[in-house]
Amino acid sequence: MRLSEFNYDLPKELIAKYPLKEREKCRLMVLDREKRSISHKTFEDIAGYFNKGDLLVLNDTKVIPARLFGRRKTGGKVELFLLEKKNPTCEALVRPSGRLKEGEKVTLESGAEAEVLGRGEVGRFVKFNRPIDEILASGHVPLPPYIDRLDEPDDRGSYQTVYADKEGATASPTAGLHFTRKLLSRIASCVVRIAYVTLHTNYGTFAPIKTENVESHKMHKEYFELPAETINTILETKKNGGKVFAVGTTTTRVLEYCADKITHDAIRTTQYERGYTDMYIYPGYKFKAVDHLITNFHLPKSTLMLLVSAFAGKDFIFEAYRQAIEEKYRFFSYGDAMLIL
Repeated sequence: MRLSEFNYDLPKELIAKYPLKEREKCRLMVLDREKRSISHKTFEDIAGYFNKGDLLVLNDTKVIPARLFGRRKTGGKVELFLLEKKNPTCEALVRPSGRLKEGEKVTLESGAEAEVLGRGEVGRFVKFNRPIDEILASGHVPLPPYIDRLDEPDDRGSYQTVYADKEGATASPTAGLHFTRKLLSRIASCVVRIAYVTLHTNYGTFAPIKTENVESHKMHKEYFELPAETINTILETKKNGGKVFAVGTTTTRVLEYCADKITHDAIRTTQYERGYTDMYIYPGYKFKAVDHLITNFHLPKSTLMLLVSAFAGKDFIFEAYRQAIEEKYRFFSYGDAMLIL
């Protein structure tokens, strides 16, 4: 497959720069794969698509203020975008990377110092002279570049899911941004169970594909955790005929990466799965764990676009995107949502 097959033209005015004030009031496009139908709803309508015994799986990662600004001794501006949270040395995207020599120190807005070291897998290693939590206290919300504005105080809440718990993400699992606590309670009241995974959304999720041959792309690893309770809940759901709704491509990748364990009938476990996944899903992949997918509208030629094309079929997805553009849906992180049945 060629990457150009997964491209589309999007009017810039459809890129959402800000979230809606009421998360659950965004639009929801519903794709029914069996009926090959597309309908247009509001996100709060999603509760009506669950049946008794179904399972909703959420990614409870918490976004860290991973964007740091500073200056060189010469006065030149420097941006550090952390790719991980570690003490005292983190890997980061450094701009302008080529001008900074190994060992050069940058003074951050807070007065702390960051020493730029050698190259890592993706960016440069950066060593801080203060604990990482102190460094992050003056960090900025890592909004994606296509939002094309500086972060504002409201973004600290808006760019975080209401169930965020475990710090480590440097990008939000944005499919979950539409849920409110009230909506989650409504879903649970339908006798639907809710379970959690953790995947610290990172460079692996948002890194661009640089090869025209789709299959040649290599995903970067991201840390995940899959609790035994979630594994057992999925097993029970499948055994009883319920459906697994995955919220976001990040949740989907964790569940599919561990699919052999969580779909093995009648296995119960107390083992907590954790590690790193570089799972790359593109058309041709056969899903084993996820029955339905809740997601946003994704960048053209991205790994996320490939994943949803694998789940719903490329032609069906592109017809949905054509309609979304025609109906002026809001795109990307702060945009509208899609439910694929």
